[in-house]
Amino acid sequence: MASLDDLKKRIASVKSTQKITKAMKMVAAAKLRRAQESAEKGRPYSEKMNNVILNLSNGISDKDNAPKLLSGTGKDNVHLCVVMTSDRGLCGGFNSNIIKKAKNYFNKLEKNGKDLKIITVGSKGNDQLKRMYGNKIIANISFKESKNANYFDAEKVGKMVIEKFNSEEFDFCTIFYNQFKNVITQIPQAQQIIPLKTERSKENESEDSYEFEPDEDEILSNLLPKNISTQIFKAMLENSASEQGSRMSAMDNATRNAGEMVDKLTIEYNRSRQAAITKELIEIISGAESL
Repeated sequence: MASLDDLKKRIASVKSTQKITKAMKMVAAAKLRRAQESAEKGRPYSEKMNNVILNLSNGISDKDNAPKLLSGTGKDNVHLCVVMTSDRGLCGGFNSNIIKKAKNYFNKLEKNGKDLKIITVGSKGNDQLKRMYGNKIIANISFKESKNANYFDAEKVGKMVIEKFNSEEFDFCTIFYNQFKNVITQIPQAQQIIPLKTERSKENESEDSYEFEPDEDEILSNLLPKNISTQIFKAMLENSASEQGSRMSAMDNATRNAGEMVDKLTIEYNRSRQAAITKELIEIISGAESL
């Protein structure tokens, strides 16, 4: 049984931890508001850009001469996967959910005999994947110095992906991230960005077609690289909001658990103290009776 001094130290330690987790919860809540606003504002822009590219691709008369970023290389041998996680921990199952989604995709590729290449964005994803897929990771990008997700960081990743595609290092590219739904729910996503899927969603089937000037091919050659950076930026914004929401939820649970632990330790301390007092009284009474 722990001594009274040990129990006092444990109670003080858990209370200190509770203060830290409570402060982290409040910080995450403040950051979540800004991150959620940015993610919600970015969704219409990325969706509209996709719709414009769909309209442009439908207007191309010669599909064989379409840009490779749209049509692909014509092969399906090498797949590049960009796994986007955070650089910081203490955010519940945020990182592990993305890694789980990615690993399921990796297993399907390996079963089908495809070659796999991985780019990790965020140190936590790299730490988890390098144990099993260390020889498949070709680059690890970290943005620890950046406080918030920004387009310049997304453009760096996008340029790297495009350079490797132009060098014919892969045929398909898929990004993995968490889509923010609410504080409790974040949905892991796998989005193919190269070649761009040209299937129109049901929500956009009724949209009118447009006429473009200059030709569709020329517009697409400039727009497609920007679209890749835009989709990566959208994923980074979704990840940022999901990370703060997951951290807020995790720190809230940790604060409650610390409070429950303090209550249990306090009860144990009071019982031990009462037992010690009772023992002293018995010794005093026994000594008095012997006299």
